[in-house]
Order: sequence, then C-alpha cells, then structure tokens
Amino acid sequence: MTQLLTQGTIDTLYMTIVSTFFAYVLGLPMGVLLSVTGKGGIMENQPFNSVFGWLINILRSFPFVILMIVLIPFTRLVTGKMIGTNAACISLIIAAAPFVARLVESSFAEIDIGVIEAAKCMGATKWQIIFHVMLTEAVPSLIRGLSITTITLIGYSAMAGAVGAGGLGDIAIRYGLHRYQYNVMMLTVLLLVIIVCIIQIIFDYLANHVDKRNR
Repeated sequence: MTQLLTQGTIDTLYMTIVSTFFAYVLGLPMGVLLSVTGKGGIMENQPFNSVFGWLINILRSFPFVILMIVLIPFTRLVTGKMIGTNAACISLIIAAAPFVARLVESSFAEIDIGVIEAAKCMGATKWQIIFHVMLTEAVPSLIRGLSITTITLIGYSAMAGAVGAGGLGDIAIRYGLHRYQYNVMMLTVLLLVIIVCIIQIIFDYLANHVDKRNR
C-alpha cells in the first residue's frame, strides 16, 4: 500500500508540475495581452480585447470533466492514448491556461499606474514597460497567483483520476469507492491536504520575500 500511495503521489505531482508550467507558458502571454490591450492599457485595442476576452471566458466556462471528454480526440492525437498522466496533462493545461490569463490580468491591474507613467516619461518602449516594469512590479502577485493555479490543478488532477489519469484521485476512487476501503481514501485525502499546505506555505514565503513593501 505504501508503494501504491507513493506512486500515486509522484503521479499527482508530475501532472501538477507539468501542467502548471505549460499553463503559464500559454497563459502568461494571454494575460499580458488582455492587460495591455484593455482600457487604458499601453497598447489599448478595445475590439481585440473584447473578442480575446470573450474567447478566454468560453474556455473557462467548460467544467473540467466535460472538457476532458471533449478533448479526447486531441489528447489521443498528441499523446497516442486517452488515459494516463501524460494524457491528463493535455486537459489540465488547456483548462488552466485561461484561468492563468485572468490571474495575470488581475496582477497587472494592481500595479501603480504612476510607475508605468514614470517609465513612459523616461522614454521606455512599450516592450520595455511590459518586461522591465509591469512584470517586475507584479512578481509578488504573480507568485500568489501561481500558488492558486497549482492548488487548483491538484484538485483537477484528482478529478482526472476518475477517468484513468492515475494519481491520488485514481487511488481514492478505485479503493475508496469501488472497493470500500475507506482508510485508503482517507490516506489519499490526507496526502492531498499535506501537499496543498506545503505548496501554500512555500509560495506565501516567496511572495512575501520578493514583495518590496515588506522590506
């Protein structure tokens, strides 16, 4: 049983880390686009912002379980199969990317507009403002958003276990629900709680450490 739970924990962490990384690879640029093209943004473009925001909202509106089913053909095309940790990562990434985009947009909205105006007055280009001012100023908030995304994806990975993705969610369903071994299910819940608490502590520390307001 120890070996089973260990492998389940490894699978859950694998799905979470991989999907979080690629969700930010996709979601961070999307969030930047939403922010800079919005009203008052440095590249304001309301028609584009409205359409792009609408598309992101559509992706966010899909319940995760339904999204996994819809993506089965695409998942099979990319990974060659429809079950397993790698297959689950496809759905996790697509589910999380628009969520990340909105978190990034919110992080940028917290930036003091005076800092951006000062950069403009000093002759900074739009790209310099994005990379050297906006992203830098938003780091503490982005880290907190990263913790929210990571914890959310842990929950999604547990749901993915219901359709053969593996991980702790799969163990809880197979042993707790189908075999009535509730002690196993409680152990998986305990492990998930511990993982979430550790992640929250780590990211809270990092966010407070880089936040210049705490210096």
